[in-house]
Amino acid sequence: MSSDLNRLYQDMILDHNKNPRNFGKLEKFTHYARGKNPLCGDDYEIFVNVEDEIIKEVSFEGIGCAISKSSASLLTAAVKGKNISDAVLMKDYFIDLLTSDAPDCDSDKCRTYLGKLKIFEGVKQYPVRVKCATLIWRAFESALSGNLEDTTN
Repeated sequence: MSSDLNRLYQDMILDHNKNPRNFGKLEKFTHYARGKNPLCGDDYEIFVNVEDEIIKEVSFEGIGCAISKSSASLLTAAVKGKNISDAVLMKDYFIDLLTSDAPDCDSDKCRTYLGKLKIFEGVKQYPVRVKCATLIWRAFESALSGNLEDTTN
């Protein structure tokens, strides 16, 4: 990856950390979960409002590092307006891209589907940070499945 592209990705992560999108508790939500990483202290809650299988609103609150906060911000921007099955597929691709040695998400179709979320692929080089990047996605998965809390360690 070129240094210009790396810089662009770093700038996007820093921007979402400083100016998180969809930050704050929704007044009305149908799904909720909390994700905590006791090793690093990242602690987030996610609120999802689903109507007719469409994610109408999604937001998050909490504290954590730049990687976890920017991942949460980008998640909310990416899944808002999607139907649940598309959002779950996106979550599966994202987690696979960061956690698998041979990700199914190496195809162009998958990479196109993830869009901006591909910026987190570089995090894979830092295993401790992978948990930071995937924490909110695991909480999102828990919220949709009815589990109220997901803790990684």
